[in-house]
Amino acid sequence: MEATPKPSSLRWKILRQALLRKSDEQSQTGIKRISRKTAQGFNLIPCQLVDTVPSSFSSRLESSKDACFCYTLPTDGSPKLYLTQRVDNCAELRDFEACNQYNIDNTGLVCQWPSEGVLAYFCMSHAELFRSVRSKRIIELGSGYGLAGIVIAAATEALQVTISDGNPQVVDYIQHNINVNSGAFGATRVMAMTLHWNQEEISNISNSFDVIVASDCIFFKEFHKSLARIIKILLKDAGPSEAIFFSPKRGDSLDKFLVEAKENGLRVSITELYDVEIWRRHEGFMNGDDSWPSYEKDHCYPLLIRITR
Repeated sequence: MEATPKPSSLRWKILRQALLRKSDEQSQTGIKRISRKTAQGFNLIPCQLVDTVPSSFSSRLESSKDACFCYTLPTDGSPKLYLTQRVDNCAELRDFEACNQYNIDNTGLVCQWPSEGVLAYFCMSHAELFRSVRSKRIIELGSGYGLAGIVIAAATEALQVTISDGNPQVVDYIQHNINVNSGAFGATRVMAMTLHWNQEEISNISNSFDVIVASDCIFFKEFHKSLARIIKILLKDAGPSEAIFFSPKRGDSLDKFLVEAKENGLRVSITELYDVEIWRRHEGFMNGDDSWPSYEKDHCYPLLIRITR
């Protein structure tokens, strides 16, 4: 029986495909298991590629590898949000050098993942999660281009939003997107942070956050232990605090992460039907909507995972 390819070898196949622009059926089977990269999504927040962009984008968009997308939040009086991200299927060798140097994955640069859109929409639709008697401090882990964190900052009354990723190249994009959208944040303080889940010294932010949010951060099993550890460190230990994650099951990856979380003394709940509109779109994809032809529930539909100390 043929051995199951390791995640590292599958990532190198993804790199080979991006650089050489060719593939075969054998490699595609493995790549789908680890990546499930898709141009489709749940389309919960209207988004369009922008040809004419604000002047503040000009320096970033001089590079042919970047594109600007305009998100229109479906709420009254909400501003348009502009996010710069990599052009689809654009990869450079230095991206993978950074992966080796920092022991991180490259998924934050690959595309805007569907679960990130679900997280952004859910947070916008449940703005009460980010306020109580006092406004709350929020951190997004593994943020990619920062859509969810920026939506939280623009559409809720959070006191502070920290948008983090372990890849310094990704954090450069996050900081740029924060700068461009700063006028949309009102009194909310927003900052970018390079945060590796294996960092030993994070005492300056330990026990600091009322809410942690993340999307699709669970599918690399080698990071489960570090992710569970940092959730426990970052959540406030005084007063109510929680982590709100969205992730598909992706085989046994989610189940294995939940075991790791519980071993770290964290309490976990999972909800499948958490939003009527998201569920309606999921059922449409399952019942023949061909706008997302590769849709599979196990790999594409994000479950709501709530984690507390």
